[in-house]
Amino acid sequence: MPVPFGISAPAFELLDDTNTPRKLSDYRGKNVILYFYPKDNTSGCTTEACNFRDDYSAYERAGVVILGVSPDSVSSHTKFKTKYQLQFPLLADEGHKVCDLYGVWGPKKFMGKSYEGVLRTTFLIDPDGIIKKVYEGVRPAEHSQELLSELGLA
Repeated sequence: MPVPFGISAPAFELLDDTNTPRKLSDYRGKNVILYFYPKDNTSGCTTEACNFRDDYSAYERAGVVILGVSPDSVSSHTKFKTKYQLQFPLLADEGHKVCDLYGVWGPKKFMGKSYEGVLRTTFLIDPDGIIKKVYEGVRPAEHSQELLSELGLA
């Protein structure tokens, strides 16, 4: 079960795609889109990331920070970010500790097989570090537009 809205977003520090440590607290004073996705270079994850990329100028003008998190390695994130020319940090949560902290690691099924993985979820965090909204079961192709509307930017 994801962390609920209305509370302080759990603090964390992860390495980004340039091997730079990033803390959630670094972004106090800004709205933050913290999105958790299963895996670099997969269909849905690529669609979601590229839509954020394509809409990035609207987020940037409004001072909104986008942070993508998955259990992939720094190296995987670097390649993914370069391949698709993504402008925002991708954070490596290899031990899925932050996924666990946010309640987005859990049981999944694919082609009849059950396994544990990232449940595609996004947290909209306000400038005071409070979770304003939680998006579960995200539809990758529509998600960026959904967030732009929520933020009054569409």
